[in-house]
Amino acid sequence: MSPFPEARVLDVDLSSGTVSAKTIPGEIYRLYPGGSALGLYLFLNEIEAGVDPLSANNVLVMAVSPITGLPISGLSRVNVTTKSPLTGAIADSQAGGFFPVELKANGWEAVMFRGRAPDPVYLYINGDQAELRSAASCWGKVTGEAEKTIRAELDQKDVQIAQIGPAGENMVRYASIMNMCNRANGRTGTGAVMGSKNLKAVVVKKGKKPKPVEQERVKELSSAAPERIRNNSVLSNLAENGTSGDLESLNLVGYLVTRNWQSGWFPEGANQITGTTMTESILKKRDTCYGCVVRCKRVVEVPGVIDPLYGGPEFETCAAIGSYCGIKNLEAIAQANQLCNMYGLDTISCGATISFAMECFEKGLLTRDDTGGLELTFGNEEVLPEIIEQITFKKGLGALLAEGSKIASRKLGGEALDLSITAKGQELPAHMPQQKPSLGLIYAVNSQGADHQSSAHDTVLTANPKSRTWVKLNQLGIWKGYRPDQDTGIDEEKVRFAFNSQCFYALADSLCLCHFVWGPAWHVYGPGELVDLCRYGLGWDTSLFELMLAGERRINMMRFFNAREGFGKTDDILPERIFEALPNGPSEGAALDREEFESARDLYYRFAGWDPESGHPEEVTLKRLSLGWLLDKK
Repeated sequence: MSPFPEARVLDVDLSSGTVSAKTIPGEIYRLYPGGSALGLYLFLNEIEAGVDPLSANNVLVMAVSPITGLPISGLSRVNVTTKSPLTGAIADSQAGGFFPVELKANGWEAVMFRGRAPDPVYLYINGDQAELRSAASCWGKVTGEAEKTIRAELDQKDVQIAQIGPAGENMVRYASIMNMCNRANGRTGTGAVMGSKNLKAVVVKKGKKPKPVEQERVKELSSAAPERIRNNSVLSNLAENGTSGDLESLNLVGYLVTRNWQSGWFPEGANQITGTTMTESILKKRDTCYGCVVRCKRVVEVPGVIDPLYGGPEFETCAAIGSYCGIKNLEAIAQANQLCNMYGLDTISCGATISFAMECFEKGLLTRDDTGGLELTFGNEEVLPEIIEQITFKKGLGALLAEGSKIASRKLGGEALDLSITAKGQELPAHMPQQKPSLGLIYAVNSQGADHQSSAHDTVLTANPKSRTWVKLNQLGIWKGYRPDQDTGIDEEKVRFAFNSQCFYALADSLCLCHFVWGPAWHVYGPGELVDLCRYGLGWDTSLFELMLAGERRINMMRFFNAREGFGKTDDILPERIFEALPNGPSEGAALDREEFESARDLYYRFAGWDPESGHPEEVTLKRLSLGWLLDKK
């Protein structure tokens, strides 16, 4: 087997304009094998306690992994690590596309940014050559126009660009980093941090892709994917109808977030905004990330209205801008999605914050004087373009909503405080804890705030116990969780399911794997095959035990940072609305049981090796995970 490779890191000091290279030895890189884990290692070695997220003292790291770009589906993801301007906690975000593999193809595992440039710049990478260039010509432009400008300036078409739009430049707290104008490092406000640093983009030239150590073995793994997709109803629906293919099914059981979480039932609109409707109406084509056969990305077009350059809305967008806001016009949602991708806004936080404002308006907490005359009511699709523009440029009511719903609720005060549906200040995604209580537990304890892609979902526990899903779950030490019917309680087995699958997803975000391809349930490949990929692709003589430790290590690094920033058990909570009975539809009366939730949280702390009173990692836990060095950074 090959020795573990070194990690090459570009260290960019924006204040001085210097770019230098550093190397992480293989024995260190093996502990923090790329993506989120490597980003956290670099970040925690640089960041001081109490830093303002939008100050020059914040640090931002983009990282890929040692297996990024190998010739198999699901290996082109990039992770961004920084301190979140939305939550004040750790920020962690992933995106796909072609940018990640080209960063790796240029020979770099990570890029670390410190300081603030005096004037707008972008970083251009061409192999070992990396330099900062003026972004004066593209600053202020939407993502599509900025891409054209940069490519024309470089006289190169074969570059991949990760950039911010005007929302990032204006430091909207939930601004995204966009590549291909439609792949987003959304959530947690990473784009705002780039904007605060006067960093418009990272541009990478096309490079030479890595080759597997054992090419034939990797080819065997890769060739199994098409048949598995055809024979798996979840995967085939994902390929055919995208991530929003199951939106209507959630509505049928009463768990589609509707009107700012006041209901789980949207009977008048769900079937109009689902993936099948998109496929039958405005879909232009299916798109993909580098080397992936699933092709789940949507590209939509409405001539004169919606440009296919900006892709198409995913499930979360169709929910957050659709059912959250009571909007049932798919074209209006697609147009709002395009605006978010042009401006660089996270669609979940944007849609959820607008739905929060709509409920505030309907309850008289915001008036027409506050909205500039806009009728900000549920179902009013006509206000979307105007309010998204106001948020982007912090005009009118947009200046308040650009802060996110939690900060906005505090500024409004009173009843508005209960209308912000967030965890640690980040808006909840469109999977309801009333249906998926173990996922609700993860929403609460996640260091980066509510995230639907940090653990497996409760519904996989209803899979046939003889299926491949259960073979994969068994590999993660989950044996007794099978429920023949949907079960909305949370017990010891579900806590184990949540914790073990969270460790695997944390590993996936470190190795920069697509969660739709590599996962512990219905996915194309499972945990055991990931061990094979590491061996055949990299020559890494590893085990599932070592890999799961890497995931757990990442979780504890995030938790350590949050503890140092003042976060603890009192922040591991869910909004009151989650504990209130749903009022109508098939899920009428459903609510998360508060006592079960609090008991599950305490058990989770014990599983994780965290102090049950504070929620902070125990010293012995950090030492068990080779993180004792963090104790000197308190």
